[in-house]
Amino acid sequence: MLNLKPMQRALIEAEKAFTQDEVPVGAVIVDTLSGGVIASTHNEMEKRKDPTAHAELLAIQKACLLKERGRLEDCDIYVTLEPCPMCAQAISFARFRRLYFGAYDPKGGGVDHGAKIFNASSCHYHPEIIGGLEEEACASLLLNFFGKVRAGSP
Repeated sequence: MLNLKPMQRALIEAEKAFTQDEVPVGAVIVDTLSGGVIASTHNEMEKRKDPTAHAELLAIQKACLLKERGRLEDCDIYVTLEPCPMCAQAISFARFRRLYFGAYDPKGGGVDHGAKIFNASSCHYHPEIIGGLEEEACASLLLNFFGKVRAGSP
């Protein structure tokens, strides 16, 4: 049976990003051996003035520091939005067991859309991928955020 709790926690992280005027994407990393969450983050690009401060990369950095290693093969990552090519490549380098994501991103995704990083011949590792988890809630949060941005609301 699929455990939705990590994705629900990733949604809480995405909601935090929304309140901070960040693109609402959240990421959670679960240690599959213990079942515990070892990293929980959201986008911080505006806060850090850093285009690489995506939720996935911040979560990977935290998890690697905690585990004291650069590979996370005994971990799963949950993300509210299909990872972009940069994040998909980092997920490959970290060697996650599974990638779960919520909303699909036809415009900027790098897993099922766009670059399709895990299908590239240069990609030497790809996790099991499960997309569409809590898709409606994840997509709704993003649509609300971009509707607010387009309306010019702070």
